[in-house]
Amino acid sequence: MSAATTGAGSGQRILVTGAASGLGKALTEGFRARGDEVLTTDVADGADLRLDITSDDDWAAAVEHVERTWGGLDVLVNNAGVAGGGRLDVATLDEWQWITEINLFGAVRGTRAFVPMLKRQGSGRIVNVASLAGLVHPAGMASYNAVKAAVVALTETTGHELAAYGVTAHVVCPSYFRTNLMSSLRGHDTALATVMSKLVDESPTSAEDVATAVLEGLERGDEVILPDPAAQAAYGLKVADRAGYDAVMRAQAAKLDRLGEEGTL
Repeated sequence: MSAATTGAGSGQRILVTGAASGLGKALTEGFRARGDEVLTTDVADGADLRLDITSDDDWAAAVEHVERTWGGLDVLVNNAGVAGGGRLDVATLDEWQWITEINLFGAVRGTRAFVPMLKRQGSGRIVNVASLAGLVHPAGMASYNAVKAAVVALTETTGHELAAYGVTAHVVCPSYFRTNLMSSLRGHDTALATVMSKLVDESPTSAEDVATAVLEGLERGDEVILPDPAAQAAYGLKVADRAGYDAVMRAQAAKLDRLGEEGTL
């Protein structure tokens, strides 16, 4: 049985992007606590290897490092990403291109870089950190929703395409949780920034909570991991009561417009 399919404490070889802080750091700590070897990567200080997920050269260097150090990889965690969004008539095309290059093409580049290795060894897992926004699409976040939905689609397609090679794909879709992601927020829509910051700051869920749920989901083999109660409830409402879900989303849209006009929540 390969290390990728054994349970906790199996000494899996894992690469995590965006691992210097937030969820990436929490995931790293969780993996290491159960006995896994983790290569942490980031553009920030504090990681084992510098990896800009928008750079083909950096991904090639990461593959070479893994080959030389471990001779293979059991789990690739595409976690690195940025916060963004904005109402349709406020967000600029530059903002759309920026978030797409990082949040979508970062995962695409990482997947493409390591798929040949995973195919050759006939085992492995690809874990893409998306967002609840990949499944539930609130107003004011079109660009973020779109790229995270694309990551969900990428993951499902990856799982189908690589199943014959013993490789599985998993997508993580958390709701708002306490992390430093908002430090990366960019955009002209200050009303959205106010709402998002409040939701992050007041969330009862920590990065460590999400990481624990992710590891549990991977142990079960879940292809879609909704790691917190808020994410589970929101997606559950969409599936069970589409009219009710639409009403909630449209009420939130109206509230965002009022905030943009009045400057108060």
